[in-house]
Amino acid sequence: MSVVVAKNIRKSFGPLEVLKGVSVTVEGGEVVALIGRSGSGKSTFLRCLNGLETIDSGTVEIAGHAMSRKPSELRQLRRDVGIVFQSYNLFPHLTAGENIMLAPVRVLGQAKAAAREEAVRCLGLVGLADRFDSYPDMMSGGQQQRVAIARSLAMRPKVLLFDEVTSALDPELTGEVLNVIENLAKQGMTMILVTHEMGFARRVANRTIYMKDGVIHEEGPSAELFARPRTPELIGFLRSESA
Repeated sequence: MSVVVAKNIRKSFGPLEVLKGVSVTVEGGEVVALIGRSGSGKSTFLRCLNGLETIDSGTVEIAGHAMSRKPSELRQLRRDVGIVFQSYNLFPHLTAGENIMLAPVRVLGQAKAAAREEAVRCLGLVGLADRFDSYPDMMSGGQQQRVAIARSLAMRPKVLLFDEVTSALDPELTGEVLNVIENLAKQGMTMILVTHEMGFARRVANRTIYMKDGVIHEEGPSAELFARPRTPELIGFLRSESA
């Protein structure tokens, strides 16, 4: 069953057209990687899926919610679509557990005891069961990013979006975060990842999409696309990423 259906998405910032008719369908439990050079439209497309950027034309439907500019309908969509950014955006005055509890209590109306139990569960999922009472400045960047993932998981999303979540981390901490995402993939979470981690995309993503100049230039099953890229543009991109 298709969980994400985006059709002919166009988006401009002033005179600059960033997305030029992008269409993507993602099935339930599928992991899709978006790759491409900076400025190719990957992150903008991801933000359009969560309503953080309004689209100029086209349609988006995620987990049964049609994209809408009505605040009430947009809130419903965002309950089912989690997004994790390269900056962790944790509240520094709250502990890891309190950061995770915040949205379930305020948005979902959960009782604090239930939200605490869910925060403990989600911290366990990302390997941080013992850090409930730790403040962000007591944790490494990798641990903070894992808390950010746990915070999204606490909302029980049907789709998770990741926007370059390892780009600010050193290689060791990058591995921590990628392991968490790989485990989520094994559990059947539907995910779309904007990433520069080519080895990870090849290994974990069912399908990889190469974007260039605001369009989908090439896509296919990850193993096939990386092993046998069809266009000179993708061949050159993969060579530059492996250099």
